[in-house]
Amino acid sequence: MSALTLQTHALFDEAPYQHTFTTRVVAVSEQGVALEQTLFYPNGGGQPGDQGHLLLPDGSAVAVLDTQRDPLLRSIIWHQLEETPPALQAGIELQGCLDWQRRYQHMRMHTCLHLLCSIIDAPVTGCSIGIDKGRLDFDLPESTLDKEHITRSLKELVDAELDVRTHELPVSEYSRMLDLCRTRIPAPITQGLVRVIDIPGVDMQPCGGTHVGNTREVGAVICDKIEKKSRHNRRVTLRFA
Repeated sequence: MSALTLQTHALFDEAPYQHTFTTRVVAVSEQGVALEQTLFYPNGGGQPGDQGHLLLPDGSAVAVLDTQRDPLLRSIIWHQLEETPPALQAGIELQGCLDWQRRYQHMRMHTCLHLLCSIIDAPVTGCSIGIDKGRLDFDLPESTLDKEHITRSLKELVDAELDVRTHELPVSEYSRMLDLCRTRIPAPITQGLVRVIDIPGVDMQPCGGTHVGNTREVGAVICDKIEKKSRHNRRVTLRFA
C-alpha cells in the first residue's frame, strides 16, 4: 500500500469506551507502526496520545509508548513502540489493548475543560490535559476569575448529569456557527467535516478528542490555580479532587 493511499481508520471516534480491537499492520517504519484501524488516540488538541500494548499472533506483547499522526499525511496514525520485534511486519493480524485507566482519565478531564470553557466568557488560546489535572489558557487582559466560584460552577454542571454529544458538520455549516465557539485552536477537519462536541445548552466546540458520555462521569474537580501568564493570558488549572 503506497503512502498516498495509506490511512488509519479512527475507531476512537466511534467507540471511545472500547478497550481492545483487532486489526492488521499496514506499515512499519522508523516512525512506528501503522494499523488498518485503531482505538489509540493520537496526540492532539491538548490530549496526549494513548498508550497500551499490541498482542502479536505468537502471544508476545509489545508496549505502545505514544501515538502520533503523521506530520504530513494526517490520515496516518503511528504507534510508537518500546521495541519492534522481527515478527511485527505488514500484513499480520494482531490485537490492540489500551491503557484504559489512563485514557478514561483523559476523557474525564477533557470533558471537564469543555465545562470550564462554558463558565469563562473569553477566547481559549491553549489547552493541556493530564491524567490528574488539566488547564486552559484564556485571552483575558483583565481578570476577575475566582477559584471558589469556578469550583462551585463546575460541580453544578457535573451534578446536572448532562449528556455529551458528538456531531460532524460540513465546514460551510460550521463556519456559520463560529460566533458560538470560544476556542482559537484550529478546528479538526476530516474529509470536509468538522467534529463538534456538544453539551446541549452549555457548550459547543470543535474538538477531535475523546470524551465521556455524561458530565456525571467527570466526578469531583477543583480549580487549583489561576495564573497570569502574559498581559493577555490567564491560565486556569483544574485537578481531580
